[in-house]
Amino acid sequence: MTALISCGGGTSKQPANAEGFAAIEKEIKSKFGEDAYYTDLTITYNKSIGNIIGVTVTKDPSSLKMGQWNSTQGTWKQNQEISLEVPQGTKAEDFMFQLDDKINLSILGELAEKASGQLITEKNIENPTLYMAFVKFPKNGDISKTEYTVMLKPENGGTTFTFRHGINDNSIKMNN
Repeated sequence: MTALISCGGGTSKQPANAEGFAAIEKEIKSKFGEDAYYTDLTITYNKSIGNIIGVTVTKDPSSLKMGQWNSTQGTWKQNQEISLEVPQGTKAEDFMFQLDDKINLSILGELAEKASGQLITEKNIENPTLYMAFVKFPKNGDISKTEYTVMLKPENGGTTFTFRHGINDNSIKMNN
């Protein structure tokens, strides 16, 4: 088996699978650091430009400042800066996640692979395409309630199918 990797805009062309999403995670960590904190992380697929990666991230949660960034065709751009307020007696990082063994994009990519296979076998949809994939971290900071969500649709458009997978749950739930 031979793998071809394009040098231009690497993350925008990564496939929606464990290996492709692991490469996207590596790029995110390269940009923001291994120890960065996130409140939002989304991968959206656009047929003409590839993957668009969106993150809300900070390197220093105690600053109560986060940046909202997008990567399109391999170029990162900050859209805005966000100021946070946290309940008294809590720390900002209580409401954020890090990319590590508990939460990572390989698992999100695995879900995309399994969901695609499920659509092919159960719904007879050929070539399901990624629409959007994201980590849904609960607003109350309870990491055990974190969900991976993948949205797929037929290659030529149509119904979007949503799949969810809990962080502590191996089952995949499909809406539709």
